[in-house]
Amino acid sequence: MKSEVQMIRMENENWKILLSWVKAHIGIQGNELADTLAKEAAANTVIMECYNKTPKSVVRIELGKKSADKWQMNWAHTTKGQITKEYFPRVEERLKLKLNLTSNFTTMVTGHGNIRSYLYRFKILETLICSCGTEDQIDHLLYECERLNKENLISKVIRTDTWPTSRDAN
Repeated sequence: MKSEVQMIRMENENWKILLSWVKAHIGIQGNELADTLAKEAAANTVIMECYNKTPKSVVRIELGKKSADKWQMNWAHTTKGQITKEYFPRVEERLKLKLNLTSNFTTMVTGHGNIRSYLYRFKILETLICSCGTEDQIDHLLYECERLNKENLISKVIRTDTWPTSRDAN
């Protein structure tokens, strides 16, 4: 504690501190003080950590990485979001993508929204059959439906070259 007070006082008085090598302990006042301060610091188990010297960008990157790792662990163990997991099994890879997140895109990668299979599940519609005669499931809408393929649904939903156009691409 005494050394911390001395260092703060020295900083407040604009001391210029130079470090240089000196042979052993030969009575140089600054060397003796440095030795005393080093011994106090080494013995002090209650030293407060100081983060004000770490750049914010480094802290931001480290926290982002820890957050993504925690998110990935939760993502891997949840039973929810199975359709989305097929498209994006790795959180870190998904975060790297620059996607145009529209309601149509969200509907396609979650299976929730204004599609027959979802509305049928909640008994809003009486049938989940698409107007082309096939069950209206996400894979059908994206890859098989002749009516929607004429409209090029994939390009309307993703509008990017980086997103996989097949769940098998992951």
